[in-house]
Amino acid sequence: MDRKIIVAGHISYDITPQIYDTNGKNFGNILKPGKLINVGRATVANGGAVNNTGMALHKFGANVELIAKVGDDEFGRRIIKSCEEKGAKTSFIKAVGEDTSYTIVLSPPGFDRSFLHFTGTNDTFKFDDLNMSNIEDGYLFHFGYPTLMAGFYENNAGDLIKMYKNIKKAGLITSLDVAAFDLESKQGKLDWKEILKQVLPYVDIFEPSFEELLCMMDKEAYKELLERAEDEDVCMCLSLKNDILPLAKKVMELGVSILLIKCGAAGMYLCTSEDVSKKLGIGFEWDNFKYFQKSFKPDRIKSAIGAGDTAIAAFLYGFINDYKPKEAMEIAAATGAMCITEYDTFSGLSDIEKLKEKIKNNWSTQDFIKE
Repeated sequence: MDRKIIVAGHISYDITPQIYDTNGKNFGNILKPGKLINVGRATVANGGAVNNTGMALHKFGANVELIAKVGDDEFGRRIIKSCEEKGAKTSFIKAVGEDTSYTIVLSPPGFDRSFLHFTGTNDTFKFDDLNMSNIEDGYLFHFGYPTLMAGFYENNAGDLIKMYKNIKKAGLITSLDVAAFDLESKQGKLDWKEILKQVLPYVDIFEPSFEELLCMMDKEAYKELLERAEDEDVCMCLSLKNDILPLAKKVMELGVSILLIKCGAAGMYLCTSEDVSKKLGIGFEWDNFKYFQKSFKPDRIKSAIGAGDTAIAAFLYGFINDYKPKEAMEIAAATGAMCITEYDTFSGLSDIEKLKEKIKNNWSTQDFIKE
């Protein structure tokens, strides 16, 4: 089924140096002023939601078009060339005189990632940059990381709300992914719960991480979670009953039809509205579906960069190809497990049919979630 997916939003050029074993030392203590730290070779690759989700969908064989904003500089040219060399269809907005976004990714073994990020053209990207006549022939519109794009979070996310209203009016199924932000930043001081109240009625599929979602819905609860986790990954100390289900219930009440909460290495939780089949024209098995999918055990771990984004790609692939919800979740979790086997977000991915075969052959899951 050749349903066109449009993936738009944030893109950057990622530089990821290989960091050797920290021997159990806190990475923050290793990064001291005046100290020389030996690292390995650097992986340079496209990053951001448009690349990670869009190129994964392209690799899976979906009819996908990529929309992002880049500058007329070396990083911008490399981003476009990389996508087009792999055969992807691009409709990039090229901003003369502006600089393309880039990220230096610090991903030490045994610790969560840190990022040195230059926002560049992602900040000047606005709804008016989109060519609606080109979008209207699509089936599904996915937008990633507006929480990192000033044009979409300024003025209380006015452009974000306007965009989803217009795209929903055009008849497309809509999908939204967000990214973590610093509570002390400009976007961190916004009332994201109020913003979600205004935008989610026009969003059919919402795919945040638990940490991102809690931060947007309840900043105080988010701070308490960080204190509870201490140095541990927050997703490794979550309770399905006490943490995930109550948060999911609150978000569903805001009007979204399908909520996929990514829970890192623990897995992901899916819940849907009672009338989603009628609303989106999909199978009845999607109605009022609630399920936690445990993560699959990866063959190896090199980098967690893009695991959530590529999992979203697999989930959307299953959705547009009329998979049942549990099967869509399985290939999403499986894709996340494959993504982390390489340093970039593309080369570790596997063909969907191969993934399904591996799952069928009793691929082991990991039991990290607390009931």
